[in-house]
Parts: sequence; C-alpha cells; structure tokens
Amino acid sequence: MTATNESLSKLSLSGIESALRFAQISLEGTERLVRLNIELSKQLLEENVAHARELIGIKDPQQALNHLNKVAGQSVEQAVSNSRQAYDIVSQTHSEFTKLAETHLDELNKVLHSNLDNFAKQAPAGSEVVVNGLKSALASATAAASSVSNTAKQVSELTEANLRAAGNATSEAVKSTRRTNGAA
Repeated sequence: MTATNESLSKLSLSGIESALRFAQISLEGTERLVRLNIELSKQLLEENVAHARELIGIKDPQQALNHLNKVAGQSVEQAVSNSRQAYDIVSQTHSEFTKLAETHLDELNKVLHSNLDNFAKQAPAGSEVVVNGLKSALASATAAASSVSNTAKQVSELTEANLRAAGNATSEAVKSTRRTNGAA
C-alpha cells in the first residue's frame, strides 16, 4: 500500500511539473509570436513609408502602375514568408507540447501497470478475471492513445506539407504574374 501511495504521489508531482512545463512552453511560443509580430509591424511601416516616398516621386501614370504592381507582388511574397514564420513557431510549440504529453502519458502508463501488478499480487484468490480485465482495459487504452497520437502526427505532417505547397504555389504565381506583366 505504501508503494502505491508513493507512486501516486510521484505521479501527482510529475503532473504538476508537466502542467508547469506546458505553461512555460505556451508562454515561450506566445513570446516568439509577439516578437515576430512586432518585428513585422516595424518592417511593414518602414517599407510603406519608403514606397509612399517612391510613389510621390513618380510622374508617369504607367510607371506608377508598374510600381504599384511590383509592390503588390512583393507584399504577397512577404505575406507568404511571414505566414511561414508564424506557422513554424506554432509548429515548434505544438511539437514541444506533443513530446511533453507523450512523456507524461508514458510515465502514467508505467505507474498504472506497476500498481496493477502490485494489486494482482495482493488480490485474493479468484480475482484473476478482474485483474486480467483491468490489464486488458489498460492495454486497450494505451493502444487507443498511441493510435490517436500517431494520427495526430500524420495530420500535422500533412497539414504542414499542404501549407508549404500552397505558399510555394502562391509565390510562384506572383513571380509568374510579375514576369508576365514585365514588372519583375
């Protein structure tokens, strides 16, 4: 009984430490996103001022239109790049969350198996059916959690590949349009 209490106490402490680590990961990810937004805001302001100054100096309407097309293309490319940076931060944070959750679930699984084994040793005769049922339920829950984790990883990888492909396609379309319009 003392071993069970100790293992549950360790599990509780591990849960608290995991919760604190989850909070830390969340704050770090948020901090990186806020820093990125501030940097991008400063950059965008500086670029807009520079473009406005350039546009003021242009007298020919066709040249002004070409300049606006060039700026629009650059803006789309920059937006795609900015989106990638933000997605990378979110993806890294998600990956850290996943690793922490998997580690904590592994620890929980070990403690439950250990406690179940201790229970089986101390159980009265004839309770083998109950113990085997509990072991089977635990094995099923572990398999289900593993399946969900693997599916989540596959969805995450597929989403990342699709976002990268969409970003590349958008960049290529903008470049192609700029070449076609002669504003490259």
